[in-house]
Amino acid sequence: MPAIARSEPFRGQGPCPLGVCDGSGWILEDESDEARSCECRETRLRRGRNRGVASVIPRKFQGVSFDRPPVSTEIAPMVVQFVRGWVDDMAANLAAGRGLWLMGDTGTGKTTLAMLVSKAALEDSRSVAIYSLPKLLARIRQTYDAEPGGDSYLSFFERLTSVDLLHIDDLGAEKRSDWVLEQLYALVNERYEAQKSMLVTTNLDPQQLEEQIGPRTVSRLVEICGEPLPLFGPDRRVQPHAVGD
Repeated sequence: MPAIARSEPFRGQGPCPLGVCDGSGWILEDESDEARSCECRETRLRRGRNRGVASVIPRKFQGVSFDRPPVSTEIAPMVVQFVRGWVDDMAANLAAGRGLWLMGDTGTGKTTLAMLVSKAALEDSRSVAIYSLPKLLARIRQTYDAEPGGDSYLSFFERLTSVDLLHIDDLGAEKRSDWVLEQLYALVNERYEAQKSMLVTTNLDPQQLEEQIGPRTVSRLVEICGEPLPLFGPDRRVQPHAVGD
């Protein structure tokens, strides 16, 4: 690597968490002007890609686990097994741009399983953006009113398309319009072309979803996520120990 000057620490990140570099993410060799990357650098870059997007697991789902209820007892075991396998092989799945698509009735555990996946990704220091679709669209609209130097549409879109995992809950829950179709297609297509993983939940089957968000967008979702994993049954929200949608 070419010689570089000693750089400033990552803005807002503080000293090296490993106590190895000077906080810049680079290690200067003692007897030369050469520098090599510190192990902390990739983790810091991933965190930087999360800045400005929602990446916090809601409190309701922070304690979820594959090994205890409701996941271990109340959600379709075949789907749970598949999702657990995806998480166990998460590094390879994210590297290949493979995602997950959870489909089914209200209150059958789609959101619970999806939050478990995002939680595992965050614990592995991956960059994750987590949104329900209505909130994501509202956040995109906010960028139109950004002050000069603020969070523009382009910068927010670039963060959404560059994070390791984009998690969208309630796909199809929005009111259909040309603007909505345009935003969804642009976002999904960008991640499709960049081979970036997506995690989506929806109450709609593929045909219904095509009618709601368009066949081009659904086709790309299938390429990214594979066929939807079905979750059907009674709404557990109206039963004791509800698991969430």
